[in-house]
Amino acid sequence: MIDQTFGTHMLADDWRDALFLGRIATAEGPSPVLVEGGTVYEMSRVAPTASQIVADRAFDTSAGIALGEIDGFDWSPATRVISPIDLQCVKAAGVTFAVSVIERVIEERARGDAAKAGEMRAMLEHAVGGSIRGIVPGSRESMVLKQALIDEGMWSQYLEVAIGPDAEIFTKSQILSTVGWGADIGIRRDSAWSNPEPEIALLADKTGEPVGACLANDVNLRDFEGRSALLLGKAKDNNASCSLGPLVRLFDESFGMNDVRSAEVTLHIRGEDGYELDGHSSMLEISRDPDELLRQTMSEHHYPDGFVLLLGTLFAPTQDRDHPGRGFTHKIGDIVSISTPKLGTLVNRVTHSAAAAPWTFGVSSLMANLAARGLIAGARAA
Repeated sequence: MIDQTFGTHMLADDWRDALFLGRIATAEGPSPVLVEGGTVYEMSRVAPTASQIVADRAFDTSAGIALGEIDGFDWSPATRVISPIDLQCVKAAGVTFAVSVIERVIEERARGDAAKAGEMRAMLEHAVGGSIRGIVPGSRESMVLKQALIDEGMWSQYLEVAIGPDAEIFTKSQILSTVGWGADIGIRRDSAWSNPEPEIALLADKTGEPVGACLANDVNLRDFEGRSALLLGKAKDNNASCSLGPLVRLFDESFGMNDVRSAEVTLHIRGEDGYELDGHSSMLEISRDPDELLRQTMSEHHYPDGFVLLLGTLFAPTQDRDHPGRGFTHKIGDIVSISTPKLGTLVNRVTHSAAAAPWTFGVSSLMANLAARGLIAGARAA
């Protein structure tokens, strides 16, 4: 069980200066909320969904109903924080930290020989005329590096999306299927190698303009994806396999895209067996700028209710858990905490996808619920 109560200690360090968008479950149904100065404002009478809050830029808390201070709120199983998004599409970018992918290929080919790894790295840097850490995906230098890797028999499909012109953008989860702070996250029962992927996610409107950011856990089954990239759907899109939160911090004068670009994300895992693991991911290492990833996500698509985009992770845990050389994999009961000072802390507990709360509340259920509450009288104009 998550042993911490939700409150301002889970929000950004400067939460007093921030404006947050989220959703809470109530006895009546899900409701969008804004949190400002530590106070929770219910916004369903202003806009019934989080996606409509964004579309209308309905960020004025004075138009909502003050429910009380977040620290003194009566949180319970019936009234709790849930995923901060609803009708937005859930997209993700993969292999966005190119240098880590290249280093993994070098290490694999060097078979643990540090001297050989250094020679290979030096050879590749000589080929591109500089450090491989500065390679811009799709640039002339990246194409030179690609050819050098091919010549050395080191090319892979992952390197294509790491340094090629096209980013890997995929659908991570279905609309309304993401879970929030404090919820169980799911791994498949038939997976023997699963990892968390601590990331930052951008919330964008229907035009692709970013309006805020939150933390994300892109739970991944590495054994499935490792067998074949064509199993990405089974590796990524499972019940309770995507967590977002704790809330979306909206962009304003106190927080913007440059804060996302410079964010340092930490991960802590605590197992029921006493095992602990710490990890770190720096957004300064990302190969593709978040604006470029948003542009490629939009491409020739349409997202009438907006979308959230997970930006990828630098973190790949290799610390052994049970057996030397087998690395890390989740166990049931693991508590996963993902943090960064400007966005707060996202906490979830690992269980099997089949044991996690089933996803039964879809778009039809949401529309029926909102209509029954008198929050929608009919179709809204586009």
